[in-house]
Amino acid sequence: MTLVLEQQYIDEMIAHAKEDAPNECCGIIAGAAGRATKLYRAINAEASPYRYSVEPKDLLRIHREVDGNDWEFLVIYHSHTHTEAYPSPTDVRLAAWPDAYYVLVSLMDEAKPVVRAYRITDGAVAEEPIDVR
Repeated sequence: MTLVLEQQYIDEMIAHAKEDAPNECCGIIAGAAGRATKLYRAINAEASPYRYSVEPKDLLRIHREVDGNDWEFLVIYHSHTHTEAYPSPTDVRLAAWPDAYYVLVSLMDEAKPVVRAYRITDGAVAEEPIDVR
């Protein structure tokens, strides 16, 4: 299944990754009926170049607004600052939303960031195409 995102969301995820480097960034894109409506930058509670977890109060704030608008979590995104845009074993283990896309932004080559999308279900990783509009 193809993830459809406007270019502004790709640009915002890349900008967020660069601003939070050398630590990983994380965030959520919410929407309805498969269409993105809002990107939420989140606080990485780990403040680490190797791990991320959305700060619980931040997640609650985002959840409340998403639920209040009858949206859903379309994308859970984070960056890899020194490795490729592929889910790590930790990313796979912590993937808690099987209906969401997991998007990774790699800054391994900072001049050419790479953005890739995956579905992670029961430990299985499947890359999905991104249709940029």
